Amino acid sequence: MKSYTELDVWIEGRKLVSLIYSMTKTFPNEELYGMTNQIRRCSVSIPSNIAEGCGRQTPKETIHYLYISRGSLYELETQLYLAADLSYIGVDDLENVLSQIETTKKTVKWFHKLL
Repeated sequence: MKSYTELDVWIEGRKLVSLIYSMTKTFPNEELYGMTNQIRRCSVSIPSNIAEGCGRQTPKETIHYLYISRGSLYELETQLYLAADLSYIGVDDLENVLSQIETTKKTVKWFHKLL
């Protein structure tokens, strides 16, 4: 198997993190230790769990970490809808990031099928 750094699933996760960090720069200062922090931590956990899973000994362990990443994708999606509800992000930004989340979900599913 390739190094995790060469896997599309990990690369798409990194793209998502970059998008999230850029987007959350405009969140209110009072959210720095609240929603901003939670959204950022959630996004970082996606490629991190993919990397950790790839470092495990068996496909079963790798799949377990892919499921964790997938759960983080759904958690992130929910948090972004809430951010939009609170007018922290606009509709265009929400649609843009949801598109990247969907791409990442598809690559996680595709990678899972390979194992």
